[in-house]
Amino acid sequence: MSLDGAVTTSRDAGAVTDGQVGGRLPARTAVARYEAHGAEVVVAHGSYDMQTVAPLATALSTAAEKYRKVVLDVSGVTFADSSFLNLLILTHRTTDLRLAGPTPQVKRILEITGVDTVLEVRETVEDAAAC
Repeated sequence: MSLDGAVTTSRDAGAVTDGQVGGRLPARTAVARYEAHGAEVVVAHGSYDMQTVAPLATALSTAAEKYRKVVLDVSGVTFADSSFLNLLILTHRTTDLRLAGPTPQVKRILEITGVDTVLEVRETVEDAAAC
């Protein structure tokens, strides 16, 4: 498995970031893409809200245009709000979207809203890509 795809951060997209470290602005989010098991895998890291969801939306849209099956690896997501959930549902409407490795925070928001009954949610990227 290689990370041949692009990596985008919320700083690249012009979003607000949390403070400065060593004179540099740290990225609140990062998105990477790669192919595995005939699916495009989008890896999301960080906190996703109205201000930071754009790079993820772009990555998922690009993946959905090229692949019938898209796996979103959410194992690195530390926070997600309704903007993130809306993106998941919109993406699900255009492609076969599966989630892999949800953190407790992501599991909780999926369960509370019922989105876990709409999307395939698996523990690993391999399981999500294979099902």
